[in-house]
Amino acid sequence: MPIIAPARLDDVPAAAEAVLVDFFADRAAATEAISPRFSVAVDAVARYVLRGGKRIRPTFCWAGWQCGSGRSAAGAGSGGSGDSESDIAALRVAASLELIQACALIHDDIIDRSDTRRGHPTLHREQESGHRRERWHGDAEHFGTSAAILLGDLALAWADDMVRDAGLTPATAARLSPTWSAMRTEVLGGQYLDIVNEMSADESAASADQVMRFKTAAYTIERPLQLGAEMAGVPEEVVESLRRFGTDLGIAFQLRDDLLGAFGDPDVTGKPSGDDLVAGKRTAILAAAFNRLDENRADQLRGYVGRPLDDAELRQTRSLIADSGAVTAIETRIDALLTSARDTLDATPIPAPAKAGLSALATKVTDRRS
Repeated sequence: MPIIAPARLDDVPAAAEAVLVDFFADRAAATEAISPRFSVAVDAVARYVLRGGKRIRPTFCWAGWQCGSGRSAAGAGSGGSGDSESDIAALRVAASLELIQACALIHDDIIDRSDTRRGHPTLHREQESGHRRERWHGDAEHFGTSAAILLGDLALAWADDMVRDAGLTPATAARLSPTWSAMRTEVLGGQYLDIVNEMSADESAASADQVMRFKTAAYTIERPLQLGAEMAGVPEEVVESLRRFGTDLGIAFQLRDDLLGAFGDPDVTGKPSGDDLVAGKRTAILAAAFNRLDENRADQLRGYVGRPLDDAELRQTRSLIADSGAVTAIETRIDALLTSARDTLDATPIPAPAKAGLSALATKVTDRRS
C-alpha cells in the first residue's frame, strides 16, 4: 500500500492505516525468524490495530502539523506536493499513536475483563481461545492474559520504533522527545489511577477528572496535537494555546465516552451494553450521580455498580443515574468545554484552513454515537 500524505483531515485515517500496514509487513520477517508461532501472535496484533477505530490521535497529530506556516488545508508542505519527506515523516509519527492506543486498549481490556472490542473478541480472549483450540496444557485464561500483556508491550515498543525510524531531522526528534515521553507516562499513570479509584470506590469528581485528564484526554487530543505542532515548528506560545484547546476538547471527548459507556447502543459502540457500569469504572457520570442522589438512592446505585447486571438491573441503574440529573450535568459540561475550546482556538494565531479543520474536528469528537 503506497504511503501518501493525506489531502484532507478526513483522509488521515486511511493514510495512517497505509503506514501501519507497511510497518507490520516490514516487521513480518523479523517475527517469523524468532518463531512462526510468535509471528502468528503478532498477526493478531496487526488485525487488532487494523480492524477499525476512528484514528482520532493520528488525525489530531496531522491537524497540529497543518498549523505550521506554509501548510495548506490539504496538508501539503511548502512545496505543495503533500508528499515531501517531512510530510511522510510527520505521517509516520501520527500513525505511531495507533500503536500506543493498541497497547492501552489491549491492557485496558485485560484490566476490565472485557470480552469484546469493536464487535470482536478482545485480544486476551482470542489468545485464550487459541490455547483451547490447540488443546495445550495449563490454564487457557491465564495464557490468554499473559500473551496479551506481552503483545500489548510489543505494540508500545513498536510505537517507539516507528517514531525513531520516521525520518525526522535530529532537531525535530529532539524537540518531540519530551512530549513523547510525557504522553506515555501520563497514559500509564492515568490507567493506574483508574484502577486505584475503582478498587478504593473513590466517588469524588476530582478523582474522576484526574483519570480523565491523564488516561484519555492528554494522549487522545492534547499531546497528539502538540506533537504535530512541534514537528511543524510552531512557536511555543501557539503550541501552549493548542494544548489548552486540546485539554478542554479531550475532557469533553472522554465525558461523551462516559455517557456512551453507560447508555450507548452496543450495536454502535461495539461493546456490551452498560460495560463501564458492569466494570465498576468510577467515571465522571457516576461521580455526578453520587453527588446528586440522596443516601438511600446512592446506596442503591452502589449496589449495582461493578457486577454483572441483567436487563432489568441495567435499566434501574440507568434510571438512577438519569433521575439524579447527572446526564444533563455532563451534557452541560461538554457544551461548556466545547465553547471554551472554540474560544481558545479563535484566539490562536494559526492559518485559517488549519483553524477550520480543528473546529470541525471539535464538533466531530464531541457529537458522536460510538
